Amino acid sequence: MIFKNRYDAAMHLVPLLRKYKETEGVVLAIPRGAVPMGYYIAQELHLPLDLLMTKKIGHPRNPELAIGSVSLEGRVIDPRFNMDEEFIEQQTTRIREMLKNRYEKFMGKRSAINLEHKTVIIVDDGIATGNTMQVSVDLVRHHHPKKVVIATPVASEEALRKLREKADEVVCLYTPTNFRAVSEFYDDFSAVTDEDVIDYLNRLNTD
Repeated sequence: MIFKNRYDAAMHLVPLLRKYKETEGVVLAIPRGAVPMGYYIAQELHLPLDLLMTKKIGHPRNPELAIGSVSLEGRVIDPRFNMDEEFIEQQTTRIREMLKNRYEKFMGKRSAINLEHKTVIIVDDGIATGNTMQVSVDLVRHHHPKKVVIATPVASEEALRKLREKADEVVCLYTPTNFRAVSEFYDDFSAVTDEDVIDYLNRLNTD
């Protein structure tokens, strides 16, 4: 299954999410790639759109190895690494400041949407391992939502197994046997720029 572009993928997801139209819900998009999809889905469902700002904390000896993740208001740490608390606090402060600056760049002076008691639909344009999304769900649950839904056009079998244990509902259109890269399932997987993100958010705000 190949999608023409992110718009095409979003339009394939919308019918499976239609039950959430005009409900107490929020669409959260992971910048930057998922923002166009989040925009189209939020527009179709008549729901507000916000950004899910998260970033991993890398291991001091191997920055690519995630030992936890930080959001604007929450943090999840993997206890298996038994990391020094001072290091964790330093990294949390640094990452949170960076996320705050990016969020303000994208959203301007608009405040984050309250997620408490709402159905939160987390949108991504494809999920390879599911590790980042697992942490994202944990961070969203800190806000006490009514329900957490993951919506993605394509995901690996491994990712789906993980995420079905984390989220209340996972909506996925295609689970290929061989999953190497998200881009393989799009004819057009053009990079989404910061300016694109700002434009989509402004368009939804004025529609």
